[in-house]
Amino acid sequence: MGQSPFLIIAIDGGAASGKSSSSRILADRFNLLHVDTGSFYRHITAELLRRGVLHTDLPALQHALGALRFSTRLEGRSARMLIDGQPAGDEIRGEHINAHVSHYAAIPEVRHALLGYQRGQVDVARAQGFRGLVMEGRDIGSVIFPDATLRFFLHADPAERAKRRAAEGRQDSIATRDQLDSSRKTAPLHCPPGAIDIDSTHLTLDQVVEKMSALIQGKLS
Repeated sequence: MGQSPFLIIAIDGGAASGKSSSSRILADRFNLLHVDTGSFYRHITAELLRRGVLHTDLPALQHALGALRFSTRLEGRSARMLIDGQPAGDEIRGEHINAHVSHYAAIPEVRHALLGYQRGQVDVARAQGFRGLVMEGRDIGSVIFPDATLRFFLHADPAERAKRRAAEGRQDSIATRDQLDSSRKTAPLHCPPGAIDIDSTHLTLDQVVEKMSALIQGKLS
């Protein structure tokens, strides 16, 4: 009997489209390392702001990025990024970071600084004995892993996504972030050719996960 393939599952989509919840469930169900790249950009945004580096000051930004050191700590099935050995705090999910993260994430130098680190999570998953990894973000299927085993793109009506955020007790300028993420020149948010498009507006989380799970299981059979 052949060895099971190492799975790379890419899940892209805008804020509150269901990426994080479905990714975590799939990680548990299929023994995958869960990688939330959105948290990476939030963490680097918080660190640059802490250092007083504005997204408009490219020389200062390049200097700061060159000094940052990234590493990974496992928390259950999730990969947590450390910057200079330190994890991010809860503030990365707050309104202040929400207002800034898309500006920093649009900068090519920031995306380049994280590219190799993100791809390196495959090595982390293999070393820790996972069957593969499920990575969520905005350019996973288009840039990070265009040859992933499966590429999903989740989307939902903006009003529905805003309602989901409110139910979580969080504020997020979803329409503004969508516009910034979709219009940036480097790695814009879009459904890449060949990816599996799922509209989650009228689907429960379980229904979304079952659609994905059936396709993943097919790759394992």
